[in-house]
Parts: sequence; structure tokens; C-alpha cells
Amino acid sequence: MSYPTLAEKLAALKVSPPTEYEVACLDKVPRGDYEIGVQRTADILDEGYEVFMRSSRSSMGIAGDSIVAMFNAAGDLVNASAGTYLHAVIPPIVIKYILKNYRDNPGVADGDLWFTNDALYGGIHNPDQVVIMPVFFDRELVAWTAALSHTTETGAIEPGGMPLSAKARFEEGMNLPPVKIGQNFELRKDALELFAAFGIRAEQMVTVDLRARATTADRVRVRLLEMFEREGKDFVTGLFRKMLMEAEAGARKRLRLWPDGIYRCVTFSDAAGLERGLLRNCAMTMTKTGDSVHIDFTGTSPESPSSYNAHPQAVIGHLANYIYEYVFHDLPISSATFAPFAFTFPPGSMLCPDARAATSNSVMAATGAMSAIANCVSRARFGTTEWRQVSAAPGNGGNASVLAGVSQWGMPFADMIAYPINTEGQGARSHADGMNAYGFPWCAFGRAPDVETMENEFPLLIPFSQHWEDSGGAGKHRGGVGTAQLWMAHHVPWVVFMSIADNSTVQTPQPLFGGYTMCTCPGIGLQGTDIPGLLQAGQEGRLDLASLLAGKYGGRIVSEPYGRSARPVTGEQVLTLGLSTGGTGLGDPIDRDPAEVERDLAEGMISEWAANHIYGVALDEQTGRVSTEATRSRRDEMRQQRIARGRPYEEFVAEWSARKPPDDILGFYGSWPDGAVVEPLMRP
Repeated sequence: MSYPTLAEKLAALKVSPPTEYEVACLDKVPRGDYEIGVQRTADILDEGYEVFMRSSRSSMGIAGDSIVAMFNAAGDLVNASAGTYLHAVIPPIVIKYILKNYRDNPGVADGDLWFTNDALYGGIHNPDQVVIMPVFFDRELVAWTAALSHTTETGAIEPGGMPLSAKARFEEGMNLPPVKIGQNFELRKDALELFAAFGIRAEQMVTVDLRARATTADRVRVRLLEMFEREGKDFVTGLFRKMLMEAEAGARKRLRLWPDGIYRCVTFSDAAGLERGLLRNCAMTMTKTGDSVHIDFTGTSPESPSSYNAHPQAVIGHLANYIYEYVFHDLPISSATFAPFAFTFPPGSMLCPDARAATSNSVMAATGAMSAIANCVSRARFGTTEWRQVSAAPGNGGNASVLAGVSQWGMPFADMIAYPINTEGQGARSHADGMNAYGFPWCAFGRAPDVETMENEFPLLIPFSQHWEDSGGAGKHRGGVGTAQLWMAHHVPWVVFMSIADNSTVQTPQPLFGGYTMCTCPGIGLQGTDIPGLLQAGQEGRLDLASLLAGKYGGRIVSEPYGRSARPVTGEQVLTLGLSTGGTGLGDPIDRDPAEVERDLAEGMISEWAANHIYGVALDEQTGRVSTEATRSRRDEMRQQRIARGRPYEEFVAEWSARKPPDDILGFYGSWPDGAVVEPLMRP
């Protein structure tokens, strides 16, 4: 196999040097025309993005967990329209691989359709699949287009494309290197049959999504050709190069505002697939010097014998999620914006595993990196004029649930439900609370589907959908809360259910400046609760999460890790309580305005216990309103209790450094405390 090395992948993410022709074309793009040209590229891409969502079949595609992009002839990303920035780093690696290895055999021609979903060749994980098209003008290669989205089914050993039980890549189903699947603007029939075979659990979703990618990439290609015809090749070529130059200049200008220094963040998780244990899923050291940033992941736990591993470009994609959304939000989604960044990935870690490693759950392995970059960058920016753009880490729970079987319409299906992951809480902001049910940190502009849409598409009944009390991290500014839904099998004799996450006992994201992290997210189910009977009888009372957990409607609560293996659920039985996590908090909770605590209580965002014990707010027993004097006394008491618990820093460090978790949870951690490889990992 000739998959690209780590050095080649990192090099492919850098912008290619301009050719003499490109430099000459810069003079063809005057001010005014440049701004109009940039907007035209954005308009083309926005049209493609809308076409993509309307053409897709799988839940994630319909929700907008996708990206549509254009590139120059060398494969550098010039601009994109994205629901998720995660995919922005992928196509340049693939395009440059194609140009290097396949230009002569099988050749790159007008009308080609190229496909890949293999992380070894530059992807995130194999459900994330891309179709790429070259753009020829006057028989010359002048650009590329791409459409990339998540299609759940890949023919893996478990339905849904992200098998928790996989221990090597050989158990993850379809992993295709860059391959030509279409010629002369037409998908090849043998390629379509290949995808149908791998996606037999959900053939229509797999093949329709494939056609949606091809349709979208071609729509952008057609619009680009119209631009070449109208404006001329010199103008568009110069425009692309100038966009790259302006993007890099904008990124470096922003970085120069931050104080030079070293910023560190360490995060943890509590599972590797189905196996429980403590992992240091990210040890990040971010060194900022001038207009450059170096990020070192030394100290991250070793690769695990599970699918919770991520290849380096997938980790960089997770950094892009936060950076494009919060830092470079006004710059093009471009290869050039990442030009100031350099990376160190220690081989053998869970963020730089062996080629045979399972990586279908790379998005779970990289949650720590996505949380740590938010923490490090926010601390770097807080002392600058950008302080109002600072935010604590979002939920990053990735609480993904998968259903499979035969739907009420008689169609085989296997799909990931977009609702719980698209309703996570936003991290608290420096001047305000995080948004409740904000969205998917991997896909900031994804859509949470309506309950009616879910019930029409899947054999589900969803009796309630609501905010989840106390799920947001406490702070002077509170993290946004997540949501809770009750899911039941409906219409069909049985359905297969599984769910993907960790953070059931340890939360990965770190809060900021004295805030709290969000609550953990257990997997909760109910046994013996006759919800359909209650609904049919029209029983009075509120059917909600608190009532169910309090036992108001009977049955037995089953609590287990959120990551659960595939299992059949029969009849009208409860599948799960679908929970999406909240975001982290920012600032000391006892500095929060008591009026905001009162408002949160009234709106069901927090409990009375949290108001009193975390926020130090006392309520009047008669009115239920905040008592100003009692709250002042309560908070003074809490401050005095903190002082009494305090000790000299050296004493604390000595005691803390002597502590060690039990050996039976350190099997995946690596050596204690540095997380180094203890012994080589053997895979089947």
C-alpha cells in the first residue's frame, strides 16, 4: 500500500507555492472585483450545500453534517460552505495524492468522479465519504470540487458504521482508497454495485447519498465553469491565489494579537469502545510565538485495541471545528488559514496510531483535542481585544444513537439519529451564557430534525423532547443545557439499537476560569414502563425526564455506560432516554447574578439543589424568589469554607502527585503518569 505518510499528509495541508502564471494573474484582480469574486465563490458553494442537503437520504446528510468545497488546480482549499468544519482538512490530502499517484494511470480527465473514505489516505473515519471532481476549462485542469458528508452504514461488523467492538480496521467494513468511480460525468455501474453490496443493511441510503455527493460536486463544477467563461481564466486563477494569500495574512494578523506563551490542557475519557478504563485522550501543549502556533500532543495515551483512535489529520480536523467557528469565523474556509500552524504527533498514541488500527470512532478519540483547543485558545485570547469572543468548550459528548432494521415502510435501514448530537449545549461565553440545545460541536450549523420527521422516517415513538435540567456546566456564565428525549420502538416487531459515546463517569471538556464542567452522560433505559398504555389512557400529569427517573410511572431504570453494543428491542419497548450533554461553564458560580439563577430555576434549566449548593443562592420559603440578604450570607459562608480548605501550593502539589488511580482502570492509559507506551499493541 502506498498511503501517504504523516509527513506527506501534513505537507499536503500546506498551500502549494504559486506558479509564475498565478503570480502574473494577481494583477487581473483589482480591489472591488476581488470582493465581488469572493462573494461569488461563496454563493456557488451555498447553492451546492443546499442541493446536497436536499439530495441526501441519510439523517446526517439531511441535517447538513457536510461540506461543499472548491480548490485550485494544485488541490489547495480555496473556499467552502460547511455545516461541519471537520471535513475542511480532508480533500486537499486526497487531491494531492491523486495528482501525485494517478495523473498518468488511470489518469485525471474531464468528467471524472473520484471517491475515498479511508482515513489512511486522509479521511476522518470511514462513514465520512467524499466525491471529488476535476474542473477542466479549455482542456486544462483549472480547479477541483468536492462534496463530503457522513453516511452511517459501511458494512461493518455492527450496523451504523462506527462499531464499538472493532479492534482493527479489518472489522470496520468499507475502507476505499482514492478510486475513480465515474467517467464522462456518469457513475460507473460496477461502482454503484460495490456500494450497494457494502451498504446492504441500508442500500438506498448509501447509494442515494453517493449520488447526492456526485450531483453536488458537479453543480459546483458547472457554476465554476460559468465563472471562468464570464470572468476569464486569468481572473479566476488570480482570484483563487489572492484568496489564499489574504486568508493566510488574516490568520497571521489575528494570531499576532495574542500574547506569546505556552498554554496547556489535559483531558480524559472513561472508555475505549466497549471497554471501561481511564485514558488521557489529549495532552495538548500549545506554543504561540509571533504569528505562528505549534501544537504538541506528547503525553496522550497510547493507541487502544478499539475503534477509539484517530489519525493525525482527523485530529487537525477537530481543531478546525473550533478555530473556524470561533477564531477565523470571518476568514475563508481555506488551506491557507492553517498555514501558521505546526503539529507534533507522537507515533503510537491514540491520536497517531498504527495503520492497522480501527478508527471508525475517531470522532470519539478526538473529543479531547476539540475541547483542549477551545481551552488553550480562549486563555490566549482573553487578555486581548477579542475577549468577548472567548468561550468555554462545548459539550463534545458525541452521544450518537444508531437504529437499524426494517422500517415501518418495509425498507431496510441503518442510520444515526441526528437529534441528540445536534442539540448539545454551547460552552459559556465570556460575557453571556452558552446557548441551550445549541447544536453539534462537530457540525455547528447542523439541524435538529423535528420529532414528526423522526417518527415518519424511523420506527420510533417520541413522547417528549425537552431541555435537560442541570446538564450545563455551572459558572458565572452557565454552559448551555442539552436535551432529553424518550424513544420507543413503534410500528415494527423489533429494531436494533446501539449508542456511541464515553463520558459516562468522567467528562472530557474542561471549563474556564473557575467554571464547572457539565454533568456526565449515562446510558439510561426503562424496563416495564407501559408508556403506550399511559398515552392511550390519557393519564393526567406531566410525562418528562424527572417524572420517569423519580419512578412516577413505574418500571425499572437501567443505567449503564452510554456506549452500548448493538441489541434487539422488541415491540413497543423503550429504547432509551436520548440525552445530549450540556456545555462547560465559565467563571465562579457564586459570582453569578442571583436574578439569572432565579430565571434558570423558573425555566427548568437548573434544580433548587444546584441553586443552593453550587450557586449559593437562598430562596424565600414563602415566595420561592431569591432572598438577597440570605444569598449574600450564604455566599460569604461558602467563601470562608473555601479559605478553610485551602493549603499552600507546594503542599497541595506534593499530596496530589502522590495520588494514583487504581491499576485496574489504567489498562489503556499507558505508563503512569506520563501516558507513554508500555508494550506494543497486538492486533488480529
